[in-house]
Amino acid sequence: MSKQDVDAYLAKIEEPKRSTLQRLRETILSLVPEAEEVISYQSPAFRVKGGVVAGFAAFKNHLSYLPFSGSVLPALEAELAGYSHTVSALHFPIDRPLPRALVERLIDVRLGQIRGS
Repeated sequence: MSKQDVDAYLAKIEEPKRSTLQRLRETILSLVPEAEEVISYQSPAFRVKGGVVAGFAAFKNHLSYLPFSGSVLPALEAELAGYSHTVSALHFPIDRPLPRALVERLIDVRLGQIRGS
């Protein structure tokens, strides 16, 4: 599984979902350039030092950011005001990427978990 698999996932998605997720992909890679792009649980994901730090998925009426940990979103509850979410997925509109600062916080929390800090 590789960058090409993520490209193939995105190629099957209609606009504006594809562009919005591509922007999220670019944001994640700019924050963790060492991340390996993979497919995990049938969704694009980004692995760093053996741990998956982030992922995303497209659905009919929304897009999801996947933190790959049930404790990331509850840890950032105040910063997620205005977004709906489950324990394992942050939902956002199909035509509006997540703000870079929020993605950075989500990844920082997850990297801290992976590193054990």
